[in-house]
Amino acid sequence: MSRWFNTEHALSLSSLRGRVVVVEAFQMLCPGCVQHGLPQVQKLQRLFPPDEVALVGLHTVFEHHEVMTPAALEVFIHEYRLDFPIGVDEPGQDGPMPRTMAAWELGGTPSLVLIDRQGRMRMRHLGSLEDMALGAAVAQLMLEPAAE
Repeated sequence: MSRWFNTEHALSLSSLRGRVVVVEAFQMLCPGCVQHGLPQVQKLQRLFPPDEVALVGLHTVFEHHEVMTPAALEVFIHEYRLDFPIGVDEPGQDGPMPRTMAAWELGGTPSLVLIDRQGRMRMRHLGSLEDMALGAAVAQLMLEPAAE
């Protein structure tokens, strides 16, 4: 990540091991992100304990680079009252897709990634996902043993 918001330290998946990790990949100018993806993460934040479920935003810009700056993101985070950690994906090397987005083979935004307690990617979903389906998936991962 090139920059982090709402956290004093850069996060890594290894530092989150032992918890279920929910990553919401979004762009500020993505209607589906603003109307569905980010509000859904805020719901998860209210429902699941932070020592069990880590919520992370991934601002991954693959279009409109000139207006989606870190300064604009900082205002966006404030206006939408997002208080979970948000990392800014690094630009891609071979085209418009940012590094994490390309590495995780995310096809666009909003995208949701679920990582189990042992650090394995268990779900990658592009677009909207029903709240109950996501809640059930997170709860199921919570029931699995933590990393040893």
